[in-house]
Amino acid sequence: MQLYRNLSTVQADLKANIITCRQLVEHYLARIEEHHHLNTFTEVYADEARQQADAIDQKLAAGTAKRLAGMVIGIKDVLSYAGHNVRAGSHILENFTAQFTATAVQRLLDEDVIIIGRQNCDEFAMGSSNENSAFGPVRNAADPNRVPGGSSGGSAVAVQAGLCLASVGSDTGGSVRQPAAFCGVVGLKPTYGRVSRWGLIAYASSFDCIGPIANTAEDAALLLEIMAGADAFDSTVSAKPVTSYIGAELPNRPLRIAYLQDGVDSEGVDPSIREATQQTINLLQEAGHTVEPVNLTLLKYLLPTYYILTTAEASSNLSRFDGVRYGYRSSGTNTSALDLLSLYKKSRTEGFGAEVRRRILLGTFALSASYYDAYYTKAQQVRRLIRQETERLFEQYDFLLSPTTPTPAFELGEKTDDPLQMYLADIFTVQANVVGYPAISVPNGTDAQGLPIGLQLMAPPFAEGSLVALAKRLKMSNE
Repeated sequence: MQLYRNLSTVQADLKANIITCRQLVEHYLARIEEHHHLNTFTEVYADEARQQADAIDQKLAAGTAKRLAGMVIGIKDVLSYAGHNVRAGSHILENFTAQFTATAVQRLLDEDVIIIGRQNCDEFAMGSSNENSAFGPVRNAADPNRVPGGSSGGSAVAVQAGLCLASVGSDTGGSVRQPAAFCGVVGLKPTYGRVSRWGLIAYASSFDCIGPIANTAEDAALLLEIMAGADAFDSTVSAKPVTSYIGAELPNRPLRIAYLQDGVDSEGVDPSIREATQQTINLLQEAGHTVEPVNLTLLKYLLPTYYILTTAEASSNLSRFDGVRYGYRSSGTNTSALDLLSLYKKSRTEGFGAEVRRRILLGTFALSASYYDAYYTKAQQVRRLIRQETERLFEQYDFLLSPTTPTPAFELGEKTDDPLQMYLADIFTVQANVVGYPAISVPNGTDAQGLPIGLQLMAPPFAEGSLVALAKRLKMSNE
């Protein structure tokens, strides 16, 4: 069977009776087994996926199939799916079974998507390399000795290696876009509040977004279009109507595009990425668009602001995992002899990995009475200033262009001993989360070693359709 890379081809072959959904699922199951060494899935729902496929084949025969018939996806291990384990890549949620299904997941199921399994990720979505998972690191299919990016690394590699057609991940500071860039696929982070977070295990609630990873901008757009919209279970979701992202068109005029000068000129950015970004800029200029360099005056404050606020929110959100109500509980030397405080300490110390413990401690410190104003309050003020500067930028421009990452995928273990270097991998992606704007990462060629390079586009709030339209135009220009 051919390796399908977009839903339209799958559905055309289903309509022509060249394949069935059952055959498609068997094909993906075989590939998952063949690529087991990539450590992409923590659980594979083989029998359940077969049952879903048979049911959809019957709907196709009856002419009652919905929009996602034939799409086989995986879901990141932070999304609840009733009756299935959800562990957020952590021992602290050992043997925990989801009691309900996330709104985003349910909306996809309602449109006849087939979920083939649960995908590995950095613990509680905290990481840029997928090396922090309690289930071991995910490996990049382009080079298994390199990271896939994080935290949705398993989701990106599954699409990259053809283990499913698309994935649903989460993006708190680039966790959909960065792995998409490292793996040569498309990752779309929506506007904050565009997709319900009901059923998403929280890392940092004012930053978290659910977003799709796919081979094409069209498939990512379709998934987002279905997931998006108001939800009674999440008061932070926008009630703004959801438009057709696939059918969206660019304005009938030359575009005004800003590009981040540091993304092209900075020596801290890999030369291959600077060159690939410049080539795309040249293509856009040759097409008649205005593409101009800009400097963000607050760029150096992006990462500090992001990490102070997200660790503070993580400290609060993760306090619920205490070893008492559910999940991992320390056995200690004699649990019955432990007092409650000791049980909390031992369960959390043993259940959480090193990176999660680090971020909880940093967040608790930032929220402590002596340092609250110096760190948390100050970071909130800077966040407002960053948003105001971004708003001014988009008063003049339609899009902001930059590399998705400063380097291609790095080797496993290369940055694990230096958290600051690891955090710098997010330098271009965190702005969209800090200000809540939509952004997309699209493939932008490869370096001399064949490692994928990503290009990021950011747009004003709720302009996901424009992002998809420009991504499609760039793909046509590169072909």
